[in-house]
Amino acid sequence: MKQQLQTGIICSLLVSSLFTNVGSKACAVENKTLSDEFPATTVREWRERESLPYQRSQLPQLNNNSLVINQIEVRSITEGIEIILNTSDGAIPQSITSTTDNSLIIDIPNAQLELPEKEFVQENPVDGIASITATNLDISTVRVIITGITATPTGEIRQTSQGLTINATPPATVADTVTPADQVIDIIVTAEKKPENLQDVPISVTAITEQEAEDGDITSFRDVAENTPNFTTYTPSRNFVNYSIRGSSNFNFFARDPVAFYIDDVPYDYVNFLGVEVFDIERVETLRGPQSTLYGKNARAGVVNVITKPPSDEFEFNGNIGYGNFDNFDVQARLSSPIVEDKLAFSLSGSYENRDGYTENTFLDTDIDSQSGFTTRGKLLWTPTDNLSIAFNASVDGYDDGAQPFVILQSDDPFETEQDFQGFNDLNNDTQSIRVDYEHSAFRLTSITARRFSDSNFEYDSDGGISAIAAVFAVDVNSTVLSQEIRLQSPEESERFEWIFGGYYESRDFNVDEFRFITSSSGDFTEAEIDEDTFALFGQASYKPVDALTLTVGLRYELFDSILDKRDANEFLGTATNLSFEDVEQDDEILLPRFTAQYDFNPNLMVYGSIARGYNPAGVNYQATVEEVLRYDTETSTNYEIGLKSSWFSDRINLNLAAFYSPVEDFQLLVSDDSGFSRQIGNADADITGFEVELRATPFDGFDVIAGFGYVDATFDEFENPFRNEQIDGNRLPYSPDYTYNLALQYRANPGIFTRLELQGFGTTVFDNANDFEQEPFVLVNARLGYERDNYGIYFFANNIFDVEYLATAFNFGALGDIASFGAPATVGFQVRSKF
Repeated sequence: MKQQLQTGIICSLLVSSLFTNVGSKACAVENKTLSDEFPATTVREWRERESLPYQRSQLPQLNNNSLVINQIEVRSITEGIEIILNTSDGAIPQSITSTTDNSLIIDIPNAQLELPEKEFVQENPVDGIASITATNLDISTVRVIITGITATPTGEIRQTSQGLTINATPPATVADTVTPADQVIDIIVTAEKKPENLQDVPISVTAITEQEAEDGDITSFRDVAENTPNFTTYTPSRNFVNYSIRGSSNFNFFARDPVAFYIDDVPYDYVNFLGVEVFDIERVETLRGPQSTLYGKNARAGVVNVITKPPSDEFEFNGNIGYGNFDNFDVQARLSSPIVEDKLAFSLSGSYENRDGYTENTFLDTDIDSQSGFTTRGKLLWTPTDNLSIAFNASVDGYDDGAQPFVILQSDDPFETEQDFQGFNDLNNDTQSIRVDYEHSAFRLTSITARRFSDSNFEYDSDGGISAIAAVFAVDVNSTVLSQEIRLQSPEESERFEWIFGGYYESRDFNVDEFRFITSSSGDFTEAEIDEDTFALFGQASYKPVDALTLTVGLRYELFDSILDKRDANEFLGTATNLSFEDVEQDDEILLPRFTAQYDFNPNLMVYGSIARGYNPAGVNYQATVEEVLRYDTETSTNYEIGLKSSWFSDRINLNLAAFYSPVEDFQLLVSDDSGFSRQIGNADADITGFEVELRATPFDGFDVIAGFGYVDATFDEFENPFRNEQIDGNRLPYSPDYTYNLALQYRANPGIFTRLELQGFGTTVFDNANDFEQEPFVLVNARLGYERDNYGIYFFANNIFDVEYLATAFNFGALGDIASFGAPATVGFQVRSKF
């Protein structure tokens, strides 16, 4: 919208019937006079009248049938703004215009203003115009004043059947100094289920655009996190992705995720299913804080929404091939084309990657954590009419990787070990979805039907080396999720009052085909099925009592049900014991309100405050060994947040801040039992406090700065581990660094040289409730250097340039000791990209 406005400003000299802005001239209406029987009532009014370049005798003669102006609307148009004055009976008022200083003045005789407030005022409606005011000059005259910032606006008056319309254009001096379009920071997101500028959204949101994803080579949730404050991932392997947003993590992977992940409307969850490749990105939106009144799937801590490129109305092809150390080869390609012009289009995309492992097993002379796999995606977009679109999406992921790279924590070389068992790590996903969007003049309707099947099967040497215990850990889990979301909401043109109402249903069948821990003297086997059903109604409404203030209220009602069947078999020194539980049920029901107030001081400065309730449902634990701990309680939180969003220097700089406080009751945490293994779930209280600061800047053409800083203080308030009598009051929450920051400095000469330097910093992180395993602060430095032409580019990259060693996870594995996994070492390589 801002870009359109600026274009319109440049073209404003073409607008017909412009009013003069020379103070010595004014438009007079013939044969219209007004007696002086209505004197000024204030000094200010008297001075304004005396300074007018016309005499009161020029005003139309007063009569006894004054028109009533009962509504004033202000709309943005290409040339500037449109001011609509509606009269009670649709009569056409007459008017006289004049100018003084930087103000265009329109006087409407034989009229009276009857509004809820005594006068109409709107500050900074568009760039170049400081204010619009409408007041009763006296008992029979309405005055409209349009004030420019640097000079007098120009305008055109049109008489309509409803009254009078004023088209006002900012002064040309503003148009001469507007920021070029390629230097304007204008990011459109759909965080609130409607297209709007990121700076207008009263939520702490980090958005990654299509160009940023390409420039930063962002192809996974981990890459997204590295460019988002207060979002961190820890990935010892592709199928074991730990994360945290604002202190809330999936460390307790036996419970539901606190964050909702989406790829093209399909919800993803669970630690083993998040390591997928995500390419051909159009946009990524990361929303922090509870998001239960806008999204189908509940999200206590936030939402990560990935939107890939839709099919195009024109033929498109882009490809990418790369090679790096560790014999890393990857290739990506995407093809899109119309089938029936303006009606039917498709796209096909795919990626393949193969590399050696970072960790060497010297005992078997092999790599441990090699990776090999593919992702394919197909889309079909059908638009039978202008207001109806139907999108069919499908994807398949298949990864055949090496085992998770666990080593003994005290090893001299974290990327070298001796293991007598060669493991593996397989991950497969397939998804299908249908999205229907229908637009009516009175509403918009969206339906999303989705299915996702995920399967994770892995085995690894869990003793971290050559041990007399000879321990092997094996897991085979799969999940089938069916979901249906329906949303009904106000049309995009709604301004004063906006609303959204939706329903969501999800059926999740989670199967543990094998959860096996074997040593030379014992074995522990678990099989389980968990059937979960979620039904929710959600919605919110926003109202503007005045133009600058928006009040929003939302509510979610959710029902959750889970049923567990499990079988355990334990063998120790030849003695076997069996245990089974059937139809273990846990229900939940909750109301989640949300309140938000947003105030726009001007188009470039907005503040907001919100209070939102979040929750993770009560559930069942398939690893529990006694009936008393098969169920765990509901986790609830209240998130208090204030924020500021601002734009500076003609939208060359965006600076956003958010601060939050989120006490959590009955925080669902994974605790170790008397065996030393973390497999029980307890409930504790926790306090989470922090803030985020984000900066985007384009100081000059081609040079971009993207920066973010997040701080979080996430601690247990009160908890004692009942299995080990362990006090953790005041301890930090696992997998939650106390700060993160990201900085990208980038220059592009188009066409020509491309350079990018990245810094990604992490504060102190702990990996267990007792805070025994800790990673000190560290910084990763990445760089890219390339040469670009219109249709191709060649790039060289280096990640973790200084080869920093840092923990990705660490834990005590009972009698097997302390086990750890480390992040990726330094990697270098090149890429060739093309697009047509």
